Order: sequence, then structure tokens, then C-alpha cells
Amino acid sequence: MKPTNKQPLFIITGASCVGKSTLCELLFLGEKEYIVMESDLLWDDRYNTPEDDYCEYRRLWMRMCANISQIGKPVVLCGCAVPKQFENQPERELFSNIYYLAAVCDEKALENRMRVGRKVTDEGWVKSSLDFNNWLKQNANFTSPCIKLLDTTELSPLQAAETVDQWILENITFNKS
Repeated sequence: MKPTNKQPLFIITGASCVGKSTLCELLFLGEKEYIVMESDLLWDDRYNTPEDDYCEYRRLWMRMCANISQIGKPVVLCGCAVPKQFENQPERELFSNIYYLAAVCDEKALENRMRVGRKVTDEGWVKSSLDFNNWLKQNANFTSPCIKLLDTTELSPLQAAETVDQWILENITFNKS
């Protein structure tokens, strides 16, 4: 069944330990105008296909979000992603718009959050998170569509969630007008 009630889709992305899971959990607790989903919920090794940019995993989530949004509320999907992984899929037509926001932070703050806060000892994981965080900061304005950045370095989790909630609500209102 093809969804007929097109809603916008909101993608919240960012490197590991930047604060996106905490941010999305706070959005989930206060959601009224949208539905928050954590993309790790459906992760399975069969979707670990970096060679095709995780195509089937993105397509699965797009179909899921489009069907959930049939209740008349858009979905906010939290997880590591970039626009080309969604914009190039046939399921893109199921949404009125897709908005992207990346939580980023200062490199030293991110490394501290990983090593001290989360006790990450895997150097490859630390490096890949730092690299993705830097990639987002350097490329957000050059993706299509652009990714809005939210620097969480000096924000409390609640402040970050309030900022993102306002951004989502503004874009929901824009889509209704």
C-alpha cells in the first residue's frame, strides 16, 4: 500500500557521542506534533553495506516512516546518515520534504565525551566519529539539501532538544502553509 498522506521527514544525524541519542530521547519524551524514531532499532548486520551507502536500510526506514506518518504527523528519525542516502531513493517521493539537522561539537569535547563519558577505547571508533563530525561541519552547506548544524559543545541536552523541537515545529508549520 502506497501512503497517500505525504508528511515531511526529519533526519537528526551526528557522530557517535555528540549527543544525538540524548537529544532524540528528550524529543521523544515531549513529542506531540511528531513521532520520534531511533534508527538503530532495526539495525542488523545484513544492512551493513557501506559499498552501496546502506541502501536497503535507508529504503526500509523510508517506507516505515512514510507509513507511520499516515496518522497525520511527521516522523523524526535519529541516526547517522547524510542526505544522499535518502534523496537518491525511490521512496523519496513518499515525503513532502526531508529536513536534515546534524548535532556537532568541538573536536576536543567530542573526544572527551567518547573517552571519558562513554569510556570508548576503540581507536578506530574514536577516529571515525571525529572524522564524521568534521565532515559534517565542513560539508553541511554543500549537501543537497543542506544540513542544518547544531553545535552542542556548550548546550545542555535540554537546550539542544528545545532548539531542535523549535526547528521541527517551524518546518511543520511551513509545510502546512
